Amino acid sequence: MTKISTPIAGCMRWGKWGANFSTADYRKMIESCIENGISTFDHADIYGEYTTEEEFGNALKQSSSLRLQIEIISKCGIQMMSENRKHHQIKSYNTSKQHIIQSVENSLQNFGTDYLDVLLIHRPDPLLNPQEVAEAIEQLKKQGKINHFGVSNFLPHQVNALKKLVQIEYNQMEISLFHLKPFLDGSLDNCIEKSIIPMAWSPLGGGIFNDDNHPRYRSIYTTTTELAKKYHTSIEAIIIAFLHTHPSGILPVIGSTKLDRLLQVKQAYSIHLTREDWFKLWISSTGEDIP
Repeated sequence: MTKISTPIAGCMRWGKWGANFSTADYRKMIESCIENGISTFDHADIYGEYTTEEEFGNALKQSSSLRLQIEIISKCGIQMMSENRKHHQIKSYNTSKQHIIQSVENSLQNFGTDYLDVLLIHRPDPLLNPQEVAEAIEQLKKQGKINHFGVSNFLPHQVNALKKLVQIEYNQMEISLFHLKPFLDGSLDNCIEKSIIPMAWSPLGGGIFNDDNHPRYRSIYTTTTELAKKYHTSIEAIIIAFLHTHPSGILPVIGSTKLDRLLQVKQAYSIHLTREDWFKLWISSTGEDIP
């Protein structure tokens, strides 16, 4: 099993969709992450309208040793309308064998590498053919172009239909104190049952703490502040501790362009919430006592 760092550095906003990093900025951020024990970087082919992978790869190409020190996750399966994909007439999904293989070839060229550590199917596709996906993954693994395979945003029945034909090692989905659905819809139970590692995108709630109109803002803020004082840490670390306390082994993907933010989250792994404190957080989010 490939070593995956905790947290995972999410790169969606490093380029056109956010900070517009220069090549020097990318390299500095990558090196700073490595120095602080954050070695896994999460991508998707569509990020930055199909530009962020290549920009990240340009930084890797400046130093051949960097690729050996990191793990790259990337995703495919969404077709966006973009100046960089003028043949796409509408936004759609494509999980055909041909598309998966071509997407990986494109990503390898973008990153300047021979392999991806993890490939994920980005979204469930109503037209997904498990046999085609399995054939694509088998071919890519045999060729050494991907080491591990998983899915993203798949519900348990979608995971199970595909897992009959291909090994699924990861499921990346939205999980946070602000989004409890995976705790309730069987997604995390399925991860435990099938030995699948869950990854959490938007684990800090996607900036909800900047939106005091959120219905549970006040109660979550009050409870996380109280527990941050108790555990001598930050609110962000408490929110992540809520996730890592779960027995499924949730790995947070932190989509920040700031190293300090990533390091704040790293502190969470020294925090061991009591069961009662975990349920205080749960109740602050649901607004209801446990039945």
